[in-house]
Amino acid sequence: MTAPLRVLTGITTTGTPHLGNYVGSIRASVRASRQPGVESFYFLADYHALIKCTDPARIQRSTLEIAASWLAAGLDPEQVTFYRQSDIPEIPELTWLLTCVTGKGLLNRAHAYKAMLDKNAATGADPDSDVTAGLFMYPVLMGADILMFKAHQVPVGRDQVQHIEMARDMAASFNHLYGAGQELLVLPEALIDDNVALLPGLDGRKMSKSYDNTIALFGPRELMRKQIMGIVTDSRGPGEPKDTEGSALYQIYRAFADDGEAAAFAQAFADGIAWGEAKERLFERIEREIGPMRARYQHLIAHPDEVERLLLRGAEKARALATPLMRELRQAVGLRALTTQAAQAAGDAVAKVALPVFKQYREADGRFYFKLTDASGALLLQSLGFKSPRDAGGAVKRLQTEGAAALDALRELLAPTDAATLPALREALQQLVDASAA
Repeated sequence: MTAPLRVLTGITTTGTPHLGNYVGSIRASVRASRQPGVESFYFLADYHALIKCTDPARIQRSTLEIAASWLAAGLDPEQVTFYRQSDIPEIPELTWLLTCVTGKGLLNRAHAYKAMLDKNAATGADPDSDVTAGLFMYPVLMGADILMFKAHQVPVGRDQVQHIEMARDMAASFNHLYGAGQELLVLPEALIDDNVALLPGLDGRKMSKSYDNTIALFGPRELMRKQIMGIVTDSRGPGEPKDTEGSALYQIYRAFADDGEAAAFAQAFADGIAWGEAKERLFERIEREIGPMRARYQHLIAHPDEVERLLLRGAEKARALATPLMRELRQAVGLRALTTQAAQAAGDAVAKVALPVFKQYREADGRFYFKLTDASGALLLQSLGFKSPRDAGGAVKRLQTEGAAALDALRELLAPTDAATLPALREALQQLVDASAA
């Protein structure tokens, strides 16, 4: 039986969700949570919030607002694992384990850290001015969020792909040092959807709190209407044809409308609809989708105890997975009872010397590869390129559990093996099968 695909999504608790957040993240996340054969994890990243927000009340309020927004939009906590990051103590513990296998050079390349260095250089400030250890270590915490639950895919924008690649590096390093040929941590894959709409704001720029150009998501109905009426348009009057291209008003409408509605709205532009009427139509179309959710949102905001209970219940589900994994990882690195230390340490030493090692990696062609080396580092097996790390990992898993018997089935996915190397390869695969069974 094929294990379900695990998908993980988080949002930092530093603000109030607006219409752009709904279209770009919340709505897509809720729809994705209903896919069959998928285990979905949704979390409120309040540890991450501490990196850029020092207002405790704001973090607490944002946590409630974001949780209520997801729930009001239809996220079912019975069908997913929905939790608050800070309720999972295993996450900061795993962060430390990953910190100890992550090179500083890798973190030096993080976009957020480099942006701060560039900002300081431009102003003539000290390179590390306003750079906290939290900002520098942000990718490691994010890596722990992902690796803690063995997520296969993480939906991200292209600007976040680097963090997924870093998480893969951390997992690969940890597996190499402590896995003894086993995959203790799953290497995740970035899931990029280029079709996700990025809403323009009231002034035509990307909708963002930074630009103060947002449309409230679950605020009062009349506030949303007032904000929509404030969308910047050109000076063309009623009866004059209007362009849909470059129109923030039309782009926002398109994010909510089906193809037929969008075509009718575009025709109205061509026919010279008045801007006021166009904005009224936009408001009515958004309200048709958002309005039914508003009462649920307002109820949850007024009853934070209900949200708290749901998050704590979700934390129980999350910890049911995190606690045993953390126990396994502690054992692997040597954080274990002294009564078993000598025997276990001896066993680990033998395993590290004797067992061959699979190494997964990504090449410049964008494809994913693995290779098998013996204890001395000599190459025994090389794969061809895979489209996704999950496919590559699946092939590795078969070789680890089925041994040489899997070679024929995977022949088209593997580079040819020299005849002289074949006996050593078969012996190495059998060692891995025996270790897996033990």
